[in-house]
Amino acid sequence: MDNYLLLTPGPLTTSSTVKKAMEFDYCTWDDDYKEITQSIRQSLLALADVNPSKYTAVPIQGSGTYGVESVISSTISNSDTLLIAINGSYGERISQMADVYGINHIDVRIDEQKPVLLEDIKSVVEMHPEITHFAMIHCETTTGVLNPIEEIIPWVHERKIVTIVDAMSSFGGIPIDVSGINIDFLISSTNKCIQGVPGFSFVIARKKVLEATKGTARTLSLDLYDQYHEMEINNGKWRFTSPTHVVHAFAQALEELKLEGGLQKRYKRFQANQNQLALGMENLGFEVLIDKKWQSPIITSFIYPTDDFDFNDFYQKLKESGFVIYPGKISKVPTFRIGNIGEVYRDDIARLLKVIKEIQNTEKSF
Repeated sequence: MDNYLLLTPGPLTTSSTVKKAMEFDYCTWDDDYKEITQSIRQSLLALADVNPSKYTAVPIQGSGTYGVESVISSTISNSDTLLIAINGSYGERISQMADVYGINHIDVRIDEQKPVLLEDIKSVVEMHPEITHFAMIHCETTTGVLNPIEEIIPWVHERKIVTIVDAMSSFGGIPIDVSGINIDFLISSTNKCIQGVPGFSFVIARKKVLEATKGTARTLSLDLYDQYHEMEINNGKWRFTSPTHVVHAFAQALEELKLEGGLQKRYKRFQANQNQLALGMENLGFEVLIDKKWQSPIITSFIYPTDDFDFNDFYQKLKESGFVIYPGKISKVPTFRIGNIGEVYRDDIARLLKVIKEIQNTEKSF
């Protein structure tokens, strides 16, 4: 096989033009390259529809987890208390980060098959007046559930609590009113809905909140304020060696998002992909794990159709036919996951469903 379609929540299948953008070797100090970095920062603020005088975009070398850890480790002081809403692996990861850095934190754990709701947060905040920061996941790709940040974040902000949203798998593919709902720090990465390749994450931050964190960082390389400051005073220069090829590819991906018609058009494509996938799989006898009301258009979890369903065999047969999917990630229910973001269209979903039906007919075991 020459290639396969990545039906995952990222890394994902990218366009040939995004790949081609990586063929040029840039110097990190060169003004042309720094201009690309600055254009990316401006494009991200435009995509977030925020006022550049109040918000900034700060790229951080590394995967999405590096971006989240940058925020957690360098914006929360030893005297602060972090409330973490957890309904999957990525919320748990933030809790692990807080442990590593000795940050005071309170964890609210919700069933992985359910969304985090405002009432889950209200009771804890009212019991703990010491809470200064709040972190939650928007699209929890452990299951595909979409948490209602638009209901939770404004209420938390009204209590003068700093708000942190991990929008790794949603930013650029689902509309988010960053300033309208008062998100202070939003984190995402290159290899998700914007359809770039892995290599760096980015933080969209409220300037006055970020600038107040100067000197708080517990690490050198993940110091969010210092990265921001360097880029501001040196016209887009990264503090340390940046993934130049990835940066150029991401600039191309941002242009392709515009050419597609912007965020709303991409959101509609992802929705159409997910609806087609869920309906088609249900017609083949598979059950979707998450209630439709909370299902994201990013990735869908399907329950094993039988007790003796062999996921590894299913995975390999799909891979041989040109598709790669994800195993499940929750312990209570055996599931597998199929993503539909990236360079994925209705014809691709139709081909996938056809292949799954052929596997069913051959195996006659599910």
